[in-house]
Amino acid sequence: MIRLIAALGVLAALAACTGKPALDDPKLSDAAFNLEEFFDGRVLAKGQFQDVFGTVRRRFDVEVNGTWDGETLTLVEDFVYEDKSTEQRIWTLQKTGPETGPQTWRGSAEGVIGEATGEERGDTFNWQYLIDLPVPEGTLRVRFDDWMWQLSETRVLNRAYMKKYGVDIGEVIITFEKQP
Repeated sequence: MIRLIAALGVLAALAACTGKPALDDPKLSDAAFNLEEFFDGRVLAKGQFQDVFGTVRRRFDVEVNGTWDGETLTLVEDFVYEDKSTEQRIWTLQKTGPETGPQTWRGSAEGVIGEATGEERGDTFNWQYLIDLPVPEGTLRVRFDDWMWQLSETRVLNRAYMKKYGVDIGEVIITFEKQP
């Protein structure tokens, strides 16, 4: 029993040391990620959830239909999972930052506890929130540290780190493709 507790302690310490991106990381492009431009219209995506051990636990397709009215970005996300189950999440985001410099955002969606906050800097967008996430067994309250990088005018890579009780439990990787 003591060995099991020690092994779990070492595993938790190693998981806490996992490197994560930062907004101050050197940029690999001169692109300026403009969230409201990229997500205004139809965007298709494919993604998967991997647990902390790297095992893929769930895959999904998502269609995002976004509208930007000059003040609010509304994202209607329709998920279809590999088991054919579906889910819809509707995000409402407002730009809170200045017109020049880093752009900040706040937002909400059903299941989000409090308010989600984010910042665009260069080709990167970081979004953080606490959410009651629907899972096949019910609901799981997790904290998301969500990172997006604009790879081209039509492609965004998303990597979201998930924690429960401050411990890494897995990550979600998504590729978004803006449709004409």
